[in-house]
Amino acid sequence: MSEPDSRVHEHLGRLVRQVQADARVPAVSVALHRADRPLWTCTVGETGTDSPLTPDTQFRIGSVTKTFTAALTLQCRDDGLLDLDDPVGRHLDLPAHGELTVRRLLSHTAGLQREPFGDVWDSLRAPDADQLVAELVRAERVLPTGRRFHYSNLGMAVLGQLVARLRGESWAQALTERILTPLGLTDTTLTPRPTAATGFLVDAYSDEAHPEPPTDFGAVGPAAQLWSTATDMARWAAFLADPVALDPTGAVLAPATLDEMRWPVTTTDETLWGAGFGLGLILIPQGERVMHVGHDGAMPGFLAGVYGRRGGDGTAGAMGAAVLGSSGTAAELFDLTHRLLAGAVERDPADIAPWRPGAPAPTAVRGMLGRWWGEGSEYVFSWHDGSLRARGVGDPAGRPPAVFVPLPDQQDVFRTASGREVGELLRLTRDEAGVVVRMHWATYRFTRHQEAFDRYDFRAGR
Repeated sequence: MSEPDSRVHEHLGRLVRQVQADARVPAVSVALHRADRPLWTCTVGETGTDSPLTPDTQFRIGSVTKTFTAALTLQCRDDGLLDLDDPVGRHLDLPAHGELTVRRLLSHTAGLQREPFGDVWDSLRAPDADQLVAELVRAERVLPTGRRFHYSNLGMAVLGQLVARLRGESWAQALTERILTPLGLTDTTLTPRPTAATGFLVDAYSDEAHPEPPTDFGAVGPAAQLWSTATDMARWAAFLADPVALDPTGAVLAPATLDEMRWPVTTTDETLWGAGFGLGLILIPQGERVMHVGHDGAMPGFLAGVYGRRGGDGTAGAMGAAVLGSSGTAAELFDLTHRLLAGAVERDPADIAPWRPGAPAPTAVRGMLGRWWGEGSEYVFSWHDGSLRARGVGDPAGRPPAVFVPLPDQQDVFRTASGREVGELLRLTRDEAGVVVRMHWATYRFTRHQEAFDRYDFRAGR
C-alpha cells in the first residue's frame, strides 16, 4: 500500500465532505468496494427522519435500476429465450412499436420517446402494465431507429415487461431470485424501508430543503424503481467491472456476457465523445485505457452514481464505487463517483504481483514464438499465462495483446479470442520437417522476414 489506510481514507472522506457541503446535500452515503482491501464507507449529513444516517441507510437509486433490467434481459438471451436482434413484438403482444429490437431498446438507439404517454412527471402517476402496453399506440418514434442515442425510460419499461413475460413471473420476482439473492444484495428493494432517507429539493436561494413526494413508478419500475444502500451498489458496480471475482461460477451472468454489455454501441454526444452506451450500461472513458462502467440515477429528491473501474495501472480487481445523495439537484454527486475511483487508485494502487516462472510452451506452438512480419509491420508471438499471444512491436505498453485459442477439431488452426482481429482465424503452414514457415492471420500472410505484398523479400533482395 502506498499510504497508510488512515491517510487514504481521510483523503477520500474529505472529497465526500467537500461535495456534501458545496452542493448542499442533506445526506450523502458512499462506499468503495475492491477485492484487495476492506470495504470503505463514508456518510455525511442526516436522513431527514428519526433514523440516523448509516451505511445501511437506503436511498432511491433511480435509473441505476436499468442496469439490473439489462442484466435480466441478457440472462434471458443466455438461456435461449430470445435473441438480441429479435423484434420485441415476437415475444410480447404490443399494439405498436413491436418491430423494435431488444438490442436497440437496451442501447437506447430505438428512437422511442423518452417517457410513457402522458405527463408522468407532472401527475407523478405512472401507468400499470396494461395501461403501459395499451398506450404504446400513442407513443412516438421521435427518431429513426438506429439514427443516434436517445434515452428512453419507456423502452426500458417495455424490456421489463419482456422479462416478466419470458420468465412467467413479475420483473421484481425475477430480479430478486436471479440477481439480488445470488449476489447478496439484500439491501436492494422495490420499496423503501422505514429507515430510508428522505429525498429533498434544496432551494437555490436559501438553505431550505423541501421534502419531495414519494413516487411509485408502477410499470415503469424496471427503469427507475429501486432503493438501495451504497454498500450494495458498490458491490454491484464491482460485479459489472469484474464479474468473476463476485460470481466465479457465472451463475448470474457469464463474463463474456458482461463483456458484451460493456462494449460501446453508441456515443451519447456526437461532438464530445465523452461517454458511450453499451447494452444497458454507461461507459465513461478516463484516459490511459481506463473505463468506468455503470449508470447514474435521478428521481425526485435523489441522485446516484454507481460505477466500476476497469483497466489501467493500479486498478484493483472488483473495484466499484457508489455515491448516493438525498438531493435532486446536486449534480456534483455524479462526478464524485469517478473522483473516488481515481483517487483510490492514485493514493492506494493495487499491489504488484511478483512474476513467477511458468510451464513451458507446448511443443506444437514453440516454433511459432518470436518475431513475425505481416502487412509490412513486425509482431512478436509469445506464450504467457498459458496462452498464445501476439503484439505489434510498436504497440503502446497498455494495449492488450491478441490472445489465441486452438480449435480442437482442426490442427494448426487458432481462433483469436481477444484483442486485435478478435474472432478471426490464425492458420499455420509447416514445411516437410514440421517447422512453421508461414502463418495467415485474418487471411493476411505472416513470415519470419519482412515481405511486400508481392512477396518481395527485403532480406534476400528478391
